[in-house]
Amino acid sequence: MDSALLEVLVGLAITFGLFGVVVQVLPGSLIIVAAIAVWAVVTGGTAAWVVLGVAVAAIVASAIGKYVVAGAHLRREKVPGSAIVWGGVAAIVGFFVIPVVGLFVGFVGGVYLAERMRLGSHPDAWRATKVALRATGLTILIELAGALVATGAWVVGLVVT
Repeated sequence: MDSALLEVLVGLAITFGLFGVVVQVLPGSLIIVAAIAVWAVVTGGTAAWVVLGVAVAAIVASAIGKYVVAGAHLRREKVPGSAIVWGGVAAIVGFFVIPVVGLFVGFVGGVYLAERMRLGSHPDAWRATKVALRATGLTILIELAGALVATGAWVVGLVVT
């Protein structure tokens, strides 16, 4: 395969992966690591393998970090993990019931209903829902940071190889 074509295809896959990280419908980080792994195998050499190592380390660190940070945020605000689980289940249902926005609507609705049943009042349930949304936003930002570090490593690898 032509080196330039490979680099364009890997770049497109990485862009697709970055989109997946932000939208949270696709496994964006995995797509990015897979694309960089294909590039490293085809390109070969120490630099390519170092780039892959940095990319994997960044993605793994962000995967661990997002759960640690979001979990701490939820615990500090006394929102149970079960609310997030109910939000996730409702998000999946919403994705299929309401095109385009169903994922978001389902998540918010699921967390709100779970917390309304647990706490009994609208203001408390809405506060918990906003906390859950902030925690979700933090996870997206942390995963995006890891994905951008992996992408940056690949760009450096392109220059070096």
